[in-house]
Amino acid sequence: MIKTEYDIIVIGAGIAGVCSAFFLQQKGLSVLVVDRSGVAASGGSSAAGAFVSPKIGKGSELQKLTNEAFEFAKDFYLNNFPKYFTQTGIIRIPKDNQDAQKFIEYEKYNSSKREWIDKDKFQSYGIKEENIGFLFYEAGVCDAPKMCSNILTNIDFKQHPVEKLIYKDGYWYIEHIKAHKIVLATGYENTLFDMRYMGVKGTWGSRGDYKSSLNLKISMHKKISISANIDGIIKLGATHVKAKDPCMACDGKPLKSLEELASTMVNTEDFILQETFCGMRSGSKDYFPLVGDVIDVEYMLSNYPKILKGAKPPIKKINNIYICNGLGGRGFVFAPLMGKILADYIINGVEIDSRVNPDRLFLKWCRKSPDLIR
Repeated sequence: MIKTEYDIIVIGAGIAGVCSAFFLQQKGLSVLVVDRSGVAASGGSSAAGAFVSPKIGKGSELQKLTNEAFEFAKDFYLNNFPKYFTQTGIIRIPKDNQDAQKFIEYEKYNSSKREWIDKDKFQSYGIKEENIGFLFYEAGVCDAPKMCSNILTNIDFKQHPVEKLIYKDGYWYIEHIKAHKIVLATGYENTLFDMRYMGVKGTWGSRGDYKSSLNLKISMHKKISISANIDGIIKLGATHVKAKDPCMACDGKPLKSLEELASTMVNTEDFILQETFCGMRSGSKDYFPLVGDVIDVEYMLSNYPKILKGAKPPIKKINNIYICNGLGGRGFVFAPLMGKILADYIINGVEIDSRVNPDRLFLKWCRKSPDLIR
């Protein structure tokens, strides 16, 4: 039964929202999750192939953070929800011959457990590939909706569209329900507060679940992701369309390009499409997640107009409003660690990792954003 008062309300029931709620409840708070559609019923989490793997590269800060998050997420899912996380292993395959040369350089920047896969090994897995690749054998695939639903076990949930929040006497109100604190995990849509400085934008993702008898025991990524055959289903997915109207961009056939690419990687002759999933995945302007407080933009611009010219006044935050957002196409990698970071900050006052603190974006936005009048 839904109560009328909680310690904290999380708005958004995608993977970012449910992981935030999980860690907040573990710290003893009463938590309500609210979503206009349902648990992982819309947005990026509903369409996610939910691949959980490391990031390859030359040791950038984003790669380091992603791989820290991967190790945390892998253990989180295995220890708490092993039924909905299958460690299929995931092979990262070069996009082309030129990309293959980079993989040799990438090796020294990745400490995740892995092995090289050559042409013969690819063939043994039923994969069409001439180049070498990395197999991350601890990586795997989540059942996205079931994972989200089970993370919310024993946490109150209410399906309700949140059009406004009212602050009164130390409480935030959603109609008749009140809470001391609010977490915004609303994905690419941010209409409740002015958060333009975070630069959250959506990228359209598509996924198809295909019935197949193909004995594909391992997952892979090469421009698109293809899952192992799990209970007779193989998933094809990608975050691939940056357009205001993606359904028009794909001309009503969101899986066409995925199917064409998949056929060059594995034998897709008996693939029978069972279900199509599409949704918008939210990312920040610098591709790092957004975890922490929300700045009172209206107050800052009104009281410190010189901020547009480079002034650095003290930053005012909105009372008891927090965010966990911008996880991009790696939502199921980032969400557990970001949820823990947020809960540690809210309850224990642990400083937010500077790499994900949204404050990093505010002053630059004030100086350079074209949507501000100077």
